[in-house]
Amino acid sequence: MSDDQDKLAEEWAAALGGDEDIENADNGDMAAMAADAEASEGSDEALADEWAAALADSEADDVRDEKEQAFLATQAHPAQFEDMTAEAKAGAGEGGKRDLEFILDIPLDVSAELGRTKLLINELLQLGQGSVVELNKLAGEPLEIYVNGKLVARGEAVVINEKFGIRLTDIISPIERVKQLG
Repeated sequence: MSDDQDKLAEEWAAALGGDEDIENADNGDMAAMAADAEASEGSDEALADEWAAALADSEADDVRDEKEQAFLATQAHPAQFEDMTAEAKAGAGEGGKRDLEFILDIPLDVSAELGRTKLLINELLQLGQGSVVELNKLAGEPLEIYVNGKLVARGEAVVINEKFGIRLTDIISPIERVKQLG
């Protein structure tokens, strides 16, 4: 077993460049170590050649990319936009009002709200004819008018020809409508 350890130590020393152990080795071991050294030198040269080829390819790719970027830079042009202010002013029409006829046929959902409340499912299932649901508004408070879910006015309920209607008492200002959007 110690002979195997000595051989292993000699091989390690030879691989690491230890000349003193090579002198102690016999001729058979010397020939084997010389062959290993030549093989490793050949593989080192092959590895160096592979690295050199890879670096050359990498440099060629870098040069190709730089040329492509330079070409693309010559092909780029700054964006040019037409001045549309004159057309926008001309489209205002008579009296400074814009022609808004194209939006007159858009349907809107208009609703009036007396008030709101929250119920549990159990409470909802127990409702029947004659049940009273308490709302969050007091009697006499104005109704709220919503257009597409956005508050636009307040008013009071009226009856006209046996139908309910709303008399508008307060229109929400544009500034308040914009605040509701946020």
